[in-house]
Amino acid sequence: MKDPSAILITGASSGIGAALAREYAAPGVALSLSGRNAGRLGEIAAACRTAGATVDSRIVDVTDRDAVRGWIEDMDALAPLDLVIANAGISGGTGGAGGEDEDAARRIFAVNVDGVMNTVLPAIAPMGARGRGQVALMSSLAGFRGMPGAPAYSASKAAVRAWGEALRGAVAGDGIEVSVICPGYIETPMTATNSYPMPLLMTAARAARIIRRGLARNRGRIAFPLPLYLVMWLIGAAPPGITDPLMRRLPKKV
Repeated sequence: MKDPSAILITGASSGIGAALAREYAAPGVALSLSGRNAGRLGEIAAACRTAGATVDSRIVDVTDRDAVRGWIEDMDALAPLDLVIANAGISGGTGGAGGEDEDAARRIFAVNVDGVMNTVLPAIAPMGARGRGQVALMSSLAGFRGMPGAPAYSASKAAVRAWGEALRGAVAGDGIEVSVICPGYIETPMTATNSYPMPLLMTAARAARIIRRGLARNRGRIAFPLPLYLVMWLIGAAPPGITDPLMRRLPKKV
């Protein structure tokens, strides 16, 4: 879908979600944005309106299945959605046996996995009925190999990647395009607290441009930056006996 005119983005109050909202904002575009921070979401919505877009912004908890479904149905009724980006996600802090305590681990799965499903499933039903539409799921390069410092985060992103890539084939006959986004280190509030080197760190605005190009080309997997993607792919493909010693030397947070 090269020029979507009705776009819904979760997690749009900061980071990649906010950058994507700004990237797509233009005259003739209707944006439906959700986030957790009302102040930041309002600022993003205002900036997108200044760029000419029509914007509906709401505070929606992606873990609330009924609330997300109701919001998506409302937005689709106003303007049939061309593109839905299930972007909302969280990472874990340090602490606990694996770098994440139990409450944090369960919250990560609730937001990163259930939240994505809560967003995608209500969207593909009307898209399938129309025979057209596109959904994008936010995974991560961390989903290619479990990181000892962030087991729940890595696993949640691996689940999103596998589900999204399987879904792509499952709904292709309905005219729905599905892409899985796997970014590396991006300058966002999520990475701002990291005190260790982050290779090939890029701005959220640059990431948004890469994602938009990939979605316009209907790429099944939008993974970047390429050098880091290749490294993570190779590590994920290698036997644990080889990679475990390397993984144990990584920082206790990704």
